[in-house]
Amino acid sequence: MLALAGAWFGLGVLAAVWPRFLLQWQILGAVLATAALLDALVVLLRKKITADRALPGRLALGVIHEIALTLHNPNSAAMTVEFFDGLPETVASDQLPWRGSVPAGGFTQVNYLATPFQRGPVGFTQCHIRQDSLLGLWQRGYRAGAGGTVKVYPNYEPVVRYTLLAMSNRESQMGIIAKNRAGQSREFHQLREYMDGDILSQVDWKATARRGQLVSREYREQRDQTLILLLDCGRRMRALDGDLPQFDHCLNATLLLSYIALRQGDQVGVMSFGGTNRWLPPLKGQHSMSALLNHLYDYEITPEPSDFSEAAERLMSRQRRRALVVLLTNLRTEDSAHLLPPIQLLRRRHLVVVASLRERQVIERLAGPVTRFDDALFHAAAHGYLEERGQFLETLRDHGVLTLDETAAGLPAALANAYLDIKKRGAL
Repeated sequence: MLALAGAWFGLGVLAAVWPRFLLQWQILGAVLATAALLDALVVLLRKKITADRALPGRLALGVIHEIALTLHNPNSAAMTVEFFDGLPETVASDQLPWRGSVPAGGFTQVNYLATPFQRGPVGFTQCHIRQDSLLGLWQRGYRAGAGGTVKVYPNYEPVVRYTLLAMSNRESQMGIIAKNRAGQSREFHQLREYMDGDILSQVDWKATARRGQLVSREYREQRDQTLILLLDCGRRMRALDGDLPQFDHCLNATLLLSYIALRQGDQVGVMSFGGTNRWLPPLKGQHSMSALLNHLYDYEITPEPSDFSEAAERLMSRQRRRALVVLLTNLRTEDSAHLLPPIQLLRRRHLVVVASLRERQVIERLAGPVTRFDDALFHAAAHGYLEERGQFLETLRDHGVLTLDETAAGLPAALANAYLDIKKRGAL
């Protein structure tokens, strides 16, 4: 339409200069107006394209998902359409808009890839369709299909990968190493005949005397213990690590740790602080993973400061039984003044692990060359920052607090190894 209108306008310029082109200009204008009117009437009289969207049952944060949308054409002629799906603001796709043909009386299925970059419930609206007219002079725009809502969960790919590797006893491929240690974390399971390799402390001498042959005790890992995940939702967790905030990396690590703990027969509870103050009482059984996902998926980080003292007091009032408390946060050097008292309060009843996320960008930049004065200033400041952070972590260890200082990539395996090591040593 624009091309024809431009040609007609150009002919009008010629007619203004050379009057002999006036008749041609009038004829072309009449033909163009008639064709445009008839073409508009035809596209308005034709039936609208309908759309059906098939959403996945759930989406995972930062993971590419395929969404299928079917376009139905009720007309007796093939239709050329362009559509853009009604994506929420927190879901992105570089494969839209789509343009193609829908056969007469048939349908066309369009599959496109989309990636969510924020957790929580997201709503899809009707898709936007532009239907070409017969001559291509017009596009009729309208909306089709229905809306839909889907939940965006934390990225549970590490949990799925651990499950598949665990089925083949290959947890070490993820960096999770089950250490064989003789400790007090085992409880009596049953008596059995003595086998070569059993240590003398494992022999039950009373049963041996009764039966007249060596009998050994068989042990298994302690069960029915409690793991509490204490999540910092304050402003310190808003810092980006790659494309995601550090808090989302923490959630991915907690999913893996929760799955391992539930698989070990322990209970897992969650408490958050720092603006999002929620509590999930300890749950038991592998079937509880769905409840944990539904509880965690819509956690939000806030611009509020984190009050460690208030969080410790709230947890002490809610969790009476001794538990392994894992505090996930991003420690700062200024925390040394007000974090130690809450940790000491928790240690009166619980075993505490402080897991702190280390900024990957700082580590990567420190590994780069120093070529400018600004680089030298950054290196000096970064080394001072890391040294103060290390001293604070060492102070926590001196007070009997287990600490982890890991990047987002290493946190899942580090948490899992720390938990399994505590179980083996019987520290809880």
